[in-house]
Amino acid sequence: MLDLLKSLTRTQKRNILIAIDAALIPFALLFAFSLNLSTGTAWSSFQAYLPILPYMLIVAAALSLWLGISSTILNDYDTGSIGRTGVFSILLAMTSTLLSTAANMALPLSSHVTFGITFFVFSIMSRAVLLQVVLAIYRNGTDRCRVLIYGAGTTGMQLVSALRNHEQIETVAFVDDSQALQGLNVLRLPVYSPVRIAEIVAEKKIDRVLLAIPSQSHPKQMQIARRLQKMGLEVQTLPSFSQLIGEEALVDKLTPVNPRKFLGRDEVMTAQEGGGEAYAGRRVLISGAGGSIGSELSRQVLEYNPQKIVLYELSELALYQIHQELTLLAEGSDIEIIPLLGSVTDARQVRRVLSDHQIEVVLHAAAYKHVPLVEFNPLAGLANNALGTQTLVTEAAEAGVGHFMLISSDKAVRPTNMMGASKRLAELVVQDVARRVAAPKGLKFSIVRFGNVLGSSGSVVPLFQEQLRRGGPLTVTHRDVSRYFMTVQEAVHLVLRAGSMANGGEVFVLDMGKPMKIEQLARQVIESAGFTVRDAQSPDGDIEIEFTGLRPGEKMTEELTLSGTQVGTGHKKIFFTIEDCLSEIEVASAMRSLRQALAASDEDAARTTVQRWVEGYNMPKETVHADREIVSPVS
Repeated sequence: MLDLLKSLTRTQKRNILIAIDAALIPFALLFAFSLNLSTGTAWSSFQAYLPILPYMLIVAAALSLWLGISSTILNDYDTGSIGRTGVFSILLAMTSTLLSTAANMALPLSSHVTFGITFFVFSIMSRAVLLQVVLAIYRNGTDRCRVLIYGAGTTGMQLVSALRNHEQIETVAFVDDSQALQGLNVLRLPVYSPVRIAEIVAEKKIDRVLLAIPSQSHPKQMQIARRLQKMGLEVQTLPSFSQLIGEEALVDKLTPVNPRKFLGRDEVMTAQEGGGEAYAGRRVLISGAGGSIGSELSRQVLEYNPQKIVLYELSELALYQIHQELTLLAEGSDIEIIPLLGSVTDARQVRRVLSDHQIEVVLHAAAYKHVPLVEFNPLAGLANNALGTQTLVTEAAEAGVGHFMLISSDKAVRPTNMMGASKRLAELVVQDVARRVAAPKGLKFSIVRFGNVLGSSGSVVPLFQEQLRRGGPLTVTHRDVSRYFMTVQEAVHLVLRAGSMANGGEVFVLDMGKPMKIEQLARQVIESAGFTVRDAQSPDGDIEIEFTGLRPGEKMTEELTLSGTQVGTGHKKIFFTIEDCLSEIEVASAMRSLRQALAASDEDAARTTVQRWVEGYNMPKETVHADREIVSPVS
């Protein structure tokens, strides 16, 4: 039966409705005559009316097509359709009056009026009955989705009314947090407490839950949705009325907040004054140019009007994006922008790039920086961060590059994780080449070290904002863990300024103010989005902060220097530190052992090498291997 129903064309469905209306006319006439005349007179009057009946049927079909009554979809038979049916009935009553008068039939006017009213009632009833028949056929012929409505308020009731005549969806019940509604029937559906959802789902075989609670905050809706999804249910959320009429965007209200809002101090961003001679008119290579630091380096170096910027990047997408951006920024100038795909570990390619483009300044920002990922992939991290730096700095010295600046991290100071250890090895290599090769040639090779960059890819603020979009919780490893923070614009500005001050061999340290507690940062992210923190003091808050425990090798706080000393420069935010470094033989031995471990794909040997040569690093008791879970980073 369902297949037959689905096979009907629109024209066939329209003809069926015209036929039904035509069939109702004689029944309505006979009923009207019975009410206004005696039984015998009613039947004889009906028989006398039969010659007129064909004309009535023709007029009825024409009026039905003209008014569009037979073209109205049963599901859409609303107030407007009922109104058109009323006009249809009035016109039929008038036609009946005119035809019976023309045929000299002495029928009272009340019979025609009663006929119009009767036909109107019959027509509406036929549509209602036909709709239920069609729905019954669909229900019996297809598997219906059984739906539970979360929220028995205005939105929930409107949703039930809209779905009541849906052939594939069956609304089963409400759940609502309001105790005043629990136990009642709303629109003939029972209202239950949310604590009984599991029981209701099993008992009533629920397939889907529709959240009809647009007044609740987005995080609370997401928390409810996740709880229901764990039960194996499909969950959908209804937008609010203000969203549907366009007064509020349908997208998530959690728009990204500028990371500098969370800095907790004034940002150091003065005009690009002084130091421009290190970059103006020079040929500059930026490794890792597509990353957070590298791309900002590219933008700010462009302001110094260099002759050429070589963007050296491993990621095709990242290189494409920064090249497109810089090309627009450099439009109208003589600055040449060169995008090059490549790895700093490829000695032959690095050598050719430095030679072909006669590079004068290298800003080395290429690195794997995500602590858990490098801990999970120690060989790749060491190859890129340590050996890649050795390749680039060695080739730069051989090519006579005048300025080389390694972008390092505070995690390189007495590191307790593999990412920090790989960056410390990179520092040791640069110090060795600066002292042994660069200095005799008058080349200025140096290092700049700073802490976390707010808003960079994979850093804590974007992570918190993404967790916030999902409804929380925001994860912090420890209540007292703290970190140094800078904005990427501020950090790059000071890096370039430090590069212009370099005489060779320095380890520059940027003044990053006081370290900030990650818990406090998480609170600021929550509050900046207009939500409240849910904790013991505020159990009804929106977002919870969850403490997951320190990861192996993670510090409570970071340090900026090994020696604890900082010597002032001409800039109040830039210092340099004097630190011990390895001898040429020690660096060569460390790199040789590291290459051997990488060649053998021996993680334990690589960690042993790092432990021997990197101050502060201790090999973890349980080495992280590929079958262990990564915990989200704090940065």
